[in-house]
Amino acid sequence: MSINFDSALGLHPDALRIRSQRAEMLSSNITNADTPNYKARDIDFKDALKMASSGQPNNIKTTHANHFSTSGGQFSSLDVKYRTVLQDSLDGNTVDEQVEHTQFMENSVKYQASLSFLGAKFKDLLTAVRGD
Repeated sequence: MSINFDSALGLHPDALRIRSQRAEMLSSNITNADTPNYKARDIDFKDALKMASSGQPNNIKTTHANHFSTSGGQFSSLDVKYRTVLQDSLDGNTVDEQVEHTQFMENSVKYQASLSFLGAKFKDLLTAVRGD
């Protein structure tokens, strides 16, 4: 009997990948907190996970066999959302450091939770393979 890893691991590998990419985007926002006219960006996790679990990582379609595959890369511009400005800034920057730090820490905790769930899934699979 073969093991189907996609069904055994569930959505946790996709969740980890999306959380990782979101952490990069949030850290980019924090890094550019003093950059004039920088617009804070974020990923809608629910929409991104729904797209990833449906097998469509982004909305870009190839129309020719020689086109590059877009799967597994960064999110397309359709998946990236711009943060709503809570307070206007004179230099046009929309990064609120406190919001970004909070979002980054929340994302980190959820990343660790997904990593723990994935580790438990692998432990269960190992137990099943060994027959313990």
